[in-house]
Amino acid sequence: MAVVSTIVFLAVLVLLVVNSPGWEDVKRQFFDWAEFREALPEILSAFGTNVRIFCIAEVFILVFALVLAVLRSLPGPVFFPLRALAIVYADLFRGIPTILVIYILGFGVPALQLSGVPTSELFWGTVGLVLVYSAYVSEVYRAGIESVHPSQEAAARSLGLPPLLNDFIGLQKDTALIALLGVVEAFRQSQIDVAATFNYTPYLATALLFVLITIPLARFTDWLVARDRRRSQAARLAG
Repeated sequence: MAVVSTIVFLAVLVLLVVNSPGWEDVKRQFFDWAEFREALPEILSAFGTNVRIFCIAEVFILVFALVLAVLRSLPGPVFFPLRALAIVYADLFRGIPTILVIYILGFGVPALQLSGVPTSELFWGTVGLVLVYSAYVSEVYRAGIESVHPSQEAAARSLGLPPLLNDFIGLQKDTALIALLGVVEAFRQSQIDVAATFNYTPYLATALLFVLITIPLARFTDWLVARDRRRSQAARLAG
């Protein structure tokens, strides 16, 4: 019944859209199949930059966030300065919009013209993502470290994995923000194509590529959660 009702709802929604007064204009501007086929190869090639940014940033985030979580979890007054530093870092970079961090680093640091300091917009855009997402992921680590008893390590891993993967789904989407620095990734390439043709179909092609990445990650997360739930239920029944 739920599946049927969903299909009926979507069918009604599609009928309303395609019969709306402005549908022909929207179809011509956003759903031009010829423009889609022409723009997709360039956008797909540029999308490789997004994937590289994601993979590189993810490695550094996992390590840096773990260091922050450990620092924040250190007991005793002697470690108070380190705990305070980790808290300030997490609060600061979770409070500043990601786009501002990327702007400040991507335009500000190269403008300093410091000897030996990279001036690549791609480099500093990636650094900005690492700084912001490390703050979020460190909280995921910390929650797992502090809230679960040591005898329940498997439960800690299963509880911490969904939010961790959800953060990385957000990271994959936010790689498009580096386009603001002028780096030619998928979104920037679609902007170039739109400016050349005055047709917005390339945006649709870019959105499709991100969806093809993020939806499988989301379903993989759901599968892991369901698998751990089944294992927990089986263990309880066996006990």
